[in-house]
Amino acid sequence: MVDAENAWYFCLKHHTAEQGKACRGADRMGPYPDRATAERALEIARQRTDRADEQDRTWADDED
Repeated sequence: MVDAENAWYFCLKHHTAEQGKACRGADRMGPYPDRATAERALEIARQRTDRADEQDRTWADDED
């Protein structure tokens, strides 16, 4: 488990990785275990969305 107070977050407002809860929760993605991972937050989210979309397509095809 990541210590939320000292963890890294990606700030959607500033488009930067930030340590700790400097910005409001609605503007943060995370927590992440390190700066490098926080910097990849948008890429990680995009990959997860693509996987979920593919699962939805597969599920929809199974229903036909």
